[in-house]
Amino acid sequence: MSATLLVLAAGMASRYGSLKQIDQFGPSGESIIDYSIYDAIKAGFSKVVFIIRKEFEKDFREIFEPRIKDKIQVEYVYQELAAFTDGYEIPTERNKPWGTAHAVLCAKERIHEPFAVINADDFYGKEAFEKAYNFLTTEASDTLWANICYQLSNTLSEHGYVSRGVCATDENGFISTITERIKIYRAENNIVYEEKEKRYSLAADTKVSMNFWCFSPFVFYFSQELFTHFLYENGKELKSEFFIPLVADEFIKQQKGKIKAITTCAQWFGVTYKEDKPIVQYCIDKLIAEQQYPSSLWQQQFAKAVL
Repeated sequence: MSATLLVLAAGMASRYGSLKQIDQFGPSGESIIDYSIYDAIKAGFSKVVFIIRKEFEKDFREIFEPRIKDKIQVEYVYQELAAFTDGYEIPTERNKPWGTAHAVLCAKERIHEPFAVINADDFYGKEAFEKAYNFLTTEASDTLWANICYQLSNTLSEHGYVSRGVCATDENGFISTITERIKIYRAENNIVYEEKEKRYSLAADTKVSMNFWCFSPFVFYFSQELFTHFLYENGKELKSEFFIPLVADEFIKQQKGKIKAITTCAQWFGVTYKEDKPIVQYCIDKLIAEQQYPSSLWQQQFAKAVL
């Protein structure tokens, strides 16, 4: 069975200050996306779909196609404000994308097989892709999805707050609730999040979603219905976002199926702020020194994934 990797790369990177999706972190000019695609190919994924803004396409094609087009099937999808709004009157002042779940929905016509979703600016690690591919090709169904879960304390930035999907699991390892927390940070010796101008504590070993999801194509149909409700309830708010954890939580609440929490010991790191870049570069250099990756990622020969 085949599996596809969907890369969310349409964000505006307002806190980073430039297009971090294609910024260079590896010693031979590799982006974080390069490492994710490298690990995905090694795990067995046969297609990658980039969700981008239309104005990004030229940059993406020039950077990635020479590197990967003969190693994995590559497609592009635009996240546009009008997509799947069905005539809803979008506020003229809005230019912010509708969020990660809307980005996934935009790939509805391009993906017809089990697929994984990742952020373009997160480094997930080899083991995470191996576990995702195994799940997608042996377990995924319209009633069983999965999330690759990480430990909260290993996913924070030293330079500001982050957003995380906080997962609670039952005794069988299925996610019972997932709640998007959009302002999580360290405060002295504690980890806290803010909500409605109040602060609440979170345990260091809390399982969190780093937006590495494993879905069947049923997610498109389920999300489309929820997005319609979202627009009429929140569409006038200029910064409102339709997040993947909202879809996952409704999937559970409506008893459409279950979401398996797949924990990984893979090293995660990401870039939210410009100050994160040296840390990411250091982490990649360390993995190269440990011979987990070659110093020039794409010089290595691959068995061609696309015939």
